[in-house]
Amino acid sequence: MRIISGTHKGRRLTAPKNLPVRPTTDFAKEALFNILRTRLYFDEISVLELFAGTGNISFEFASRGVPTITAVDSNYGCIQYINKVSEEFSFPITAIKSEADNYLERVSGKFDIIFADPPYDFDISKFEKIVNLVFEKELLDEEGTLIIEHSKENNLSEMPNFSEARKYGGSVFSFFSLT
Repeated sequence: MRIISGTHKGRRLTAPKNLPVRPTTDFAKEALFNILRTRLYFDEISVLELFAGTGNISFEFASRGVPTITAVDSNYGCIQYINKVSEEFSFPITAIKSEADNYLERVSGKFDIIFADPPYDFDISKFEKIVNLVFEKELLDEEGTLIIEHSKENNLSEMPNFSEARKYGGSVFSFFSLT
């Protein structure tokens, strides 16, 4: 895993092998950030990463200058790793140990980007719960976007607020927004 761009461009990160994760591939991550850089000013947004795992996506946002990032994962080892890297690189990431849906139920405030990368064997009803919580609790800014990474075996296009999907190899990024 590497940081693609920004202040820590090219830095390779090696997560402990015992973490239960499937990091977003560099190919898919680079494609995602190519889309986002045309839509956002990274130094003006706030990001919530759900199912953060190694923090791969949070680290990329931080390297690109995002000032406020919250990374949520249920695994304590993942949280420890995110905290270690964030401290080493002086990244503005707050790591929180919690189940994603529990966190969404109790968080207040708004985010410009909410990125979720649940397990690829996630049941479709769990995807729906994440989407519904984000929009029912109004957790996105007016121009905000929810991005869910999932397997190409899943189709999220019938869910409320779906706007588009982009496929990269075996991964799909589904985008949801208010407009």
